[in-house]
This record gives sequence, C-alpha cells and structure tokens, in this order.
Amino acid sequence: MSDRVRMPSLNALRAFEAAGRHLNLRAAAEELFVTPSALSHQIRGLEEQLGVKLFVRQRHGLELTQSGKQLLPELTAGFSRLVEAVAALRPIHHPGILTVSMLSTFAMRWFIPRLHRFQQAFPHIEVRISTSIELVDFEQEGVDCAIRSGQGDWPHTASLRLLDEQFAPVCSPSLITAERPLARPADLAEYTLLHSNQRPDDWRIWLSAEGLPELVGAQQLHFETRNFAIAAAVRGLGVAIVDPLLVQEELKDGRLIQPFTHAVPTRSAYYLVWSERRKDTPELAAFRQWLVEEAAV
Repeated sequence: MSDRVRMPSLNALRAFEAAGRHLNLRAAAEELFVTPSALSHQIRGLEEQLGVKLFVRQRHGLELTQSGKQLLPELTAGFSRLVEAVAALRPIHHPGILTVSMLSTFAMRWFIPRLHRFQQAFPHIEVRISTSIELVDFEQEGVDCAIRSGQGDWPHTASLRLLDEQFAPVCSPSLITAERPLARPADLAEYTLLHSNQRPDDWRIWLSAEGLPELVGAQQLHFETRNFAIAAAVRGLGVAIVDPLLVQEELKDGRLIQPFTHAVPTRSAYYLVWSERRKDTPELAAFRQWLVEEAAV
C-alpha cells in the first residue's frame, strides 16, 4: 500500500487560496473574517510544511510563485466542490439554535453583558457563541452569523451595519502625574504603549490621524488580544488604544479615563454578517432586530 502524503491543514490551504485570488492580505483577511497577521501566519506555516515559497511579497502586494500558480486553481476548484457537497447534506438550520461567531474582546465587553436581555425576550432561542480567531466559513462550519469589524463588503454575504468603530487612548487615572502629564498626544512619547497582536495597526492609525506617525512610546507591551491590553491599562501598566465602546463600564466607574476628549473615527464598523446563500430563519431575524435595538441604546 502506498504511503499517503501528509496533508496541510484546511485552514492553511484556505488562507493561501483566498490570498492567491486577491493577491492582497488585507482583502483576503476580510473575506475570511480574520486579521491580516493571522492569515500571514497560516500561509508561512503552509510554505514551511510544503517546503516551497508560494508568494513573493512585493511592496505593492503579493505575487504568486510558479508553485503558487500551480496550486491555486486546483484549490479553488476543490473548495468550491467541498462547499457544494457539504451544503447539500446539511439541514437548512437547527430550530431554536443560533450559532454566532465574534472576536473574544467584543463578545466579552459588549455582547455578553447584553445577552440576558435577548434571553428574556426570546427564551426559546439558544445562542451559541464562538470566539475562535480561526477562519470562519458559514457553509462548512455551521455558523449562522458573525459580528465582525470591517467595511461590510465581504463576498457572498449579506451584512447589517450595527456600530461605528473609533479609536481613543485609555489609561488608569493613577498613571498620570504632575511630573509626567498627558495633556496632548505628543506626551505619549513618555508612556508605555499597550498593543494587541490581533490589532497591530490601531496605534499607527490613531497617531497618524493626530499628525504623529513617527511617535514611539517610551516602552511597548504587546498582548494577544485587546481584552488583555485593557486589563493591563486598568492595572496602570500603560496606555491602551481601544474603541471606547468596549470599555464603557471602566470609563463609567473611573477605572479608566480618556486623557484626550476626542476619538478618531475609522473606516470600519461592526457588522452583523450572514451567508447570502442561506435562507433567513426566524432565529436570525429575531437576533438581527434585537441587535439593531441594542446598538441604538
């Protein structure tokens, strides 16, 4: 019996296939509901496992190598056949159950504190929350909908804009002293800046909007998620850059403050996203309407 070739993970193959079609990491990441850094990590792992380079990374974007050109059309056709085969077998939906994917920080800081109101209004619907940062596929993974940050233009999906996204520095009030004021953005150069690995560009975007693209803090601390960066800010370890929407409780009770009165809007917003291939269900319709009402509060 011949030996079977050890297959790479499907997530890594899907990451390459999306990046190969777009030749742009950010566009591919938005399609698959992950960060560009997570997508890049998947592709590097695939290249290491296969022992070949699949992309040449140029300043203007990505360029397929000869190996990449050979692999891409086969994967595109293969994933299309998989989607069709699985969709033909899976029930349209499970009555009374709604599976929602979202990033962990949004889930913990905005969604879960409000979930009891949905349960009171719709006790017959069980919400199952997935907070994985891995690639999400509505058709293959049985996910009914997702809440994502982006521009609402993901392929083969319908979306509903819920909340605008903006950035602002936050910190513990105990961090600021008379000897080390934080009265203007340039003062951040004297402070430790807290970063989220899942959102590596947030500080750059905010500082560029303030006319300080070259500013670097006195020190840098990096955390896997924004939730960890927020916890570090509450403990006085430095200044985090977050959407004030995610730290409403901490701002209200004084554990955190916004040292500057304004927040910088971004091109992104929080969207409810679902597959346009799936028929609308009563569970999804109820959830969508509830989210609209919560977002308006």
